[in-house]
Amino acid sequence: MRRLLILAATLCLAACDSASRYDLLITNARIIDGTGAPTIEGTVAIRGGRIIAVGEVKGTAADTIDARGRVVAPGFIDVHTHSENICSLPVAENFLRMGVTTIVTGNCGGSRTDVAKFFQEIEETGTTLNVATLIGHNSVREKGMGGRFIRPPSPAELAAMEALVDQAMKDGAVGLSTGLIYVPGSFAKTDEIVSLARVAAAHDGIYVSHMRHETVKIFDALDEFIRIAREADIRAEVSHIKLSGPSAWGQADKVLAVLDEARASGLRITHDQYAYTASSTGLRQTIPDSALEGTRDDYKARLADPAKKAEIINKMAEIQARSGRSDYSHAVIARFSADPSLNGKTVPEAARQVRGSDSLEDQVELILDIEARGGASAVYHGMNEEDLTTFLRHPSTMIASDGGPRQLGEDVPHPRSYGNNARILARYVREQKILSLEEAIRRMTSLPADTFHLADRGRIQPGAFADLVIFDPETVADPATFASPHHYAEGFSEVIVGGGVAIRNGQLTGVRSGGPLRKSAGP
Repeated sequence: MRRLLILAATLCLAACDSASRYDLLITNARIIDGTGAPTIEGTVAIRGGRIIAVGEVKGTAADTIDARGRVVAPGFIDVHTHSENICSLPVAENFLRMGVTTIVTGNCGGSRTDVAKFFQEIEETGTTLNVATLIGHNSVREKGMGGRFIRPPSPAELAAMEALVDQAMKDGAVGLSTGLIYVPGSFAKTDEIVSLARVAAAHDGIYVSHMRHETVKIFDALDEFIRIAREADIRAEVSHIKLSGPSAWGQADKVLAVLDEARASGLRITHDQYAYTASSTGLRQTIPDSALEGTRDDYKARLADPAKKAEIINKMAEIQARSGRSDYSHAVIARFSADPSLNGKTVPEAARQVRGSDSLEDQVELILDIEARGGASAVYHGMNEEDLTTFLRHPSTMIASDGGPRQLGEDVPHPRSYGNNARILARYVREQKILSLEEAIRRMTSLPADTFHLADRGRIQPGAFADLVIFDPETVADPATFASPHHYAEGFSEVIVGGGVAIRNGQLTGVRSGGPLRKSAGP
């Protein structure tokens, strides 16, 4: 009997020791759990890549991080990125250093259509971040129709497009995205998008849209967006909500009222936003869509036809007039591979350098020539601060960068890829107090996790994945600027992905514990 009692006691001690032995303890932390609840003081215990205990925690660990004086929050979830190049830059240091642990790519209608292969490549490469993807309508349309065509798809082509979306969803895509200002998505009628959104909805996917208009015609675009959400019976997200161009400014309250009314009717609608008054996309967006149908050779042939070129130039003048601008000084060339000396210059500055004149005619000629020579990306200074803060205050607005993995020092990109989350915490929380710290964290964590049905993400609670960030809210900063964008965010000392410490004491560790994040059932 005595031997049995000793054996039982030994087994009990072993079990108790196992239960209180963790891989990592984060102690003395100010814990913001991601739900919007008040900050608490305590410890976060991690084992096997999951959070095991929060608050008063007893036990030992293989490793300990003393977070005294700092905040521990769920790792930030950036639901609007363009990261199809993640396997080329798998560390994605610009994201990590602003606290991002999970990204959603495939936005604005552009994605890999071979989702299973994309995820396989991510697994084989190894990434620091968790990577989810949408299936992009533009990519699907071009593949399903065999080109970039103005016409609607034939029944057979639409069936092929639906099959592509269906397979992508089966392979783990989280939803369907559209970029309705981009060719060939801009050629699509609403019914086509509804058909594809229904396929995504059948797999519990979300519809994410760069809407057809973000300028004076935004209310037409909102009507279409809401119609798609209703007819497809699908959760819907407005990408990078904004009002672009002086003629559209000052209507943020009206835009939100339309979306609030749709929510009140039962639709599940949210929106994301970056913390800057400039956007970034191709310089080709200043050229009429009709000029861009087909291949670049087709485009060059139109320019070679004097009558067609004159028509293109006239349409560009009409677009400028509607925007309330007299020239293209709001557009800054970010990347032009054919002539990098133009990077960082406004279109008028580039026209003076290349053509010896910054007249509107020479600016237009420069834009047309740049597209013929391979195209360029650009930063557009087109929004105002009042609209930005109005959108930011709305509780259904989450924070997303619209950025991608960046190579330090390459080109002159938008600074949002380096500083978006830090800018929210520094400028709009600490300095302007537009959001509380707890609410800002909610917008970056549980709100995107719930919206995109990313199970067990975005919260500090037992059972959740151990995706965490530790930062000092008094020193967090975004030194990246439009003139000098290649500066990492500051103030983030540790970043943990799936229990693996990717950044410690502000330094990369070499740990890559991220990977593909396939669609899961929603909450």
